[in-house]
Amino acid sequence: MRTWIEELEHHDQDEKLETAELIGQLIQSLYPWLNSKNGLSPPLANIYDRLELPYKTTSASKVKKGSAGIVIPTGDKTLRFACHLIASLTQVHKTSLPIQVVYAGDKDLSAEGRTKIQQAANGVKIDMLDVLTVFNDTSLDLANGGWAIKPFAALASSYEKVILLDADAVFLQDPRQLLLQDRFNETGVLLFHDRLLWKGGFADRQDWWHYQVKHPSVETGKSLVWTERYSEEGDSGIVVVDKARLDVLLALIHIGWQNSERVRNEVTYKITYGDKESWWIGFETTGSKYSFSPHYGGIVGWLQDKPKEVRVCSFVIAHVDQNDKLLWYNGGLLKNKAVDQKEFEVPTHWMIDQIWHKGGRKTANELESGEKDVLKRAIDVAKEADKKLRLI
Repeated sequence: MRTWIEELEHHDQDEKLETAELIGQLIQSLYPWLNSKNGLSPPLANIYDRLELPYKTTSASKVKKGSAGIVIPTGDKTLRFACHLIASLTQVHKTSLPIQVVYAGDKDLSAEGRTKIQQAANGVKIDMLDVLTVFNDTSLDLANGGWAIKPFAALASSYEKVILLDADAVFLQDPRQLLLQDRFNETGVLLFHDRLLWKGGFADRQDWWHYQVKHPSVETGKSLVWTERYSEEGDSGIVVVDKARLDVLLALIHIGWQNSERVRNEVTYKITYGDKESWWIGFETTGSKYSFSPHYGGIVGWLQDKPKEVRVCSFVIAHVDQNDKLLWYNGGLLKNKAVDQKEFEVPTHWMIDQIWHKGGRKTANELESGEKDVLKRAIDVAKEADKKLRLI
């Protein structure tokens, strides 16, 4: 499909009209959710623009060229963490990037929840987008889909370059740094690895991946999950994409299809854990360029000395920038959100390339004073949001 669209972009409108219309019809037939009662969705409008096909423009169909922003899918279930994240982004990092919160109807994120998100931003305007007004939800059921909303949030967003965040993401640097990473600018996609876990486990998953991907790309060829059969490849807590690139846009549509109701229930979420592996699989199987951060997931936590080894313990996954400086981690600001909903603590140490990464460093690094200060201030504004907004 990408080849057809790229070829037609070089022809005059009169020459390509009939074929372009057929391609438009084919795309809508394959992915009926791209059209809704409110008109063409942004990804479909993008394709129609490339094919020079006419359509009725709506407020939701246009993406501002050259724009970039943060997109946070959330609902009432993750509201507290979303408020913590937004408070940190606006009050600690003071990011200049616009922020858009995406949800799937009032049953997903209530009017009260949306009000609390605005209040957490401390005067910074947060754009709210109901994804059900953008896509036909008949085959998606996004209000009950959990993680499934994530690719649709990226596709629906009015930003061309999207920094897609889980609600429990924690930043040590301004998220704008993600847009400055060389790997993102080379390919239009930046993904992050999970930890290297369970080598040889989940054989059916590995067999399925190798069956689906007959001719792996250079990026997949570098993967230790692919070559040494570890079990977890992607951490989708942050995904960065440039929808101006046709290969990326079409791959995102494929990733959306993987997370549609029937496909996720019968295939995607049975074989893997949620949406996390659907991202690289989507880019890989559609032939899109994409990049992973070179490191597998590390850890931010607290030092524990053991005989003959040094351990850093916590339950979060940490990631670094291209200069190996801590950039972000998932799991939220609580010390352990699965155990105690009230205990916050600034972590002290971090590790990347732990003992499971061949040739990796096996030393624990202490967080720098500036990093600790960022996290302390983020915890302070999170506590303030908890109290002010009655989040707990």
